Amino acid sequence: MNNHSRTARCAVAALALVAPLVLGVTTASAAPRQPVEYDALGDSYASGYGVPPYEACGRSQSAYALQLDGRMKIDLDDFVACAGATTASLVAGGQLNALDDDTDLVTISIGGNDIGWSTAVVACLGGTDAQCAGGLAATSGRVTTVLPGLLDSVYSQVSERAPEAHVVVTGYPRLFTPEYGAFLAASAPEQEALNNGADLLNGVIAEAAAEHGFQFVDVTKRFLGHGVNAPDAWVLGPFDPGAFHPNAAGYEAYTAALTASINPSRLR
Repeated sequence: MNNHSRTARCAVAALALVAPLVLGVTTASAAPRQPVEYDALGDSYASGYGVPPYEACGRSQSAYALQLDGRMKIDLDDFVACAGATTASLVAGGQLNALDDDTDLVTISIGGNDIGWSTAVVACLGGTDAQCAGGLAATSGRVTTVLPGLLDSVYSQVSERAPEAHVVVTGYPRLFTPEYGAFLAASAPEQEALNNGADLLNGVIAEAAAEHGFQFVDVTKRFLGHGVNAPDAWVLGPFDPGAFHPNAAGYEAYTAALTASINPSRLR
């Protein structure tokens, strides 16, 4: 047998041995990915409040949890976010009961109601400069001194209840677009100060999330130019029943931010 024939036969034999292995790997990698069990927790920004009609706890069909359902093999199991929730009422109200060892994905928005943020906003929109400054100072103080401990407690319990889950924490948008000038009694500089307060809040939430190995999704950039006083506002105005919550376009922006940030390969 010449060298050429011997080489050809060896190549064929080697291919016969390797082919089943290659096919096995290909078959395994092509197996359909299992649905991701998803539980949605949090406050009014998670419940979709601002866009009626509502079910219990101000839950709306516009909520990002319902918009995420079905995307990236995500299967929404429990949607328990509740308008008005604080870190304490989230626990006392039983939202954590939605979580278990089978939970693959959790989203949570919490913290804004713990610091009296709405009080500062109202003081700046309808009060004096001194009242606005005082409201901002009080709120910022609670953000830096009180909120970290509250978040740590809730996040620890989330980890305990859903130890295998990928947890995504959502932030809050800036409410104003100062370049359009004064809005009610809030001057452009006061609007900037309120937006800085939102940045401070998001920074504390992001840091607490990172300490627990959670992913933080910041929506600030998506809402730029769409504050409550902008022509194309994605935040509801002060005279709307859902004041200072996202409108339908705003919740779509939340959904887009989450969709862009969540890596399907990390969900199981």
